[in-house]
Amino acid sequence: QVQLVESGGGLVQAGGSLRLSCAASGRTFSLYNMGWFRQAPGKEREFVAGISWSGGATSYADSVKGRFTISRDNAKNTMYLHMNSLKPEDTAIYYCARRNGASIGQTLSDYDYWGQGTQVTVSS
Repeated sequence: QVQLVESGGGLVQAGGSLRLSCAASGRTFSLYNMGWFRQAPGKEREFVAGISWSGGATSYADSVKGRFTISRDNAKNTMYLHMNSLKPEDTAIYYCARRNGASIGQTLSDYDYWGQGTQVTVSS
């Protein structure tokens, strides 16, 4: 059983920065592609960013490209999301998830394990 635990969320002013972390249990973290999703109130959960098992390939939603950076440290079983130039529309619960396939998927069904989420609130 894989457990994913997000942390690092909080309240920040527009233009500010946050770094989210996703800590994974088990010994297989380095074998899997991983992703970040978010869900704003009243909206569907959406893809934010994904990263390959080695960290050599990444993918971003257009809405965060150039502002967010996804990374991972396989030695620490941890994935990160560095968020800069935050906007009020970035307010959401952010989830990390494990990809169950070879590519960096962008749909919910591409991922099999999910964390409980961490709240990010950006004030204007």
